[in-house]
Amino acid sequence: MVKINRTYIKKIRYAFQWSLFAIVVYGGWKFYLFTEHFLSGGPEVKRPPLVEGFLPIGSLMSLKLWVSTGVFDHVHPAGLVIFSAALLMSMTLKKSFCGWVCPVGALSELLYKIGGKIFGRNFNIHPYLDYPLRSFKYILMVFFLFVVVVQMSDWMIFAFMTTPYWKIADVKMLRFFTDMTTNTAIVLMALVVLSIPFKNFWCRYLCPYGALVGLLSYLSPVKITRNDEACIHCHRCTKNCPSLLKVEEKERVTSPECTGCLTCVANCQSSASLDIALPSRKPLKPLVYVAMVAVVFFGIIGTAKLTGHWESAVSYEEYKTLIPDAPKLEHP
Repeated sequence: MVKINRTYIKKIRYAFQWSLFAIVVYGGWKFYLFTEHFLSGGPEVKRPPLVEGFLPIGSLMSLKLWVSTGVFDHVHPAGLVIFSAALLMSMTLKKSFCGWVCPVGALSELLYKIGGKIFGRNFNIHPYLDYPLRSFKYILMVFFLFVVVVQMSDWMIFAFMTTPYWKIADVKMLRFFTDMTTNTAIVLMALVVLSIPFKNFWCRYLCPYGALVGLLSYLSPVKITRNDEACIHCHRCTKNCPSLLKVEEKERVTSPECTGCLTCVANCQSSASLDIALPSRKPLKPLVYVAMVAVVFFGIIGTAKLTGHWESAVSYEEYKTLIPDAPKLEHP
């Protein structure tokens, strides 16, 4: 069999992933300065809408309201846009939002790679414990879907969207990290520590967002596909899979755990053995797949900006009143 080198795929993904991570960090810093303007009289800074991506539960509520009534959330529209983009990406391009866009996923990957350097390897939780733990994120997903989609009526969601609390829900989220309690700090530190020896601990066991997009990824027409005749059984695809999937034993990887990160494809040594492919088994060139991920994600955001569905309608005067009172505002 002809051996090939596709390490360029990893370099492209890291560049894509960490560029977005840097944008998110910069946006978080700008948002901190934005809030400080109203608290301490610092220089006025334009609010970065991308911080709304950290409001997935509220965005799920917004999505239900939009689908049911046609009312598009004008308070946190960017959150709805990012959430919708993640869902659409999963239905068309596997769980690519997790593998290429999500900053938490990028950080999780960095942590377990540090763990690999420290311990010389990463550790696997025994299957008898792994399966029950993995179910926890689906339990959380079902809980949130039940509360939002089933229990909350359209008028309840609409009423919530008009409350002062929702108008500064992003500010409340920021304060969750800047003024965290001892319990919050302990939980976050535990997640960091567990993410060092175990691959993607948060993503694999606890993230309800990932559970939802993973189930939707069953609808994706493109999946990692293996040609057994061309496979040289070097085990590199399975060994390097961030989601701990046994890729070398599959003809098509349909698992909701697959993030479409192409790590297995990048590590494959055999020509025509492993590709991201259509149902007809016709492979897509990795660069084409990457371009499609970028076009879908940035295309949706660009369309939202052009149509006026990106910037919040909350006024400067409202922020001036609400942000100083953020600690006093409780969830309605």
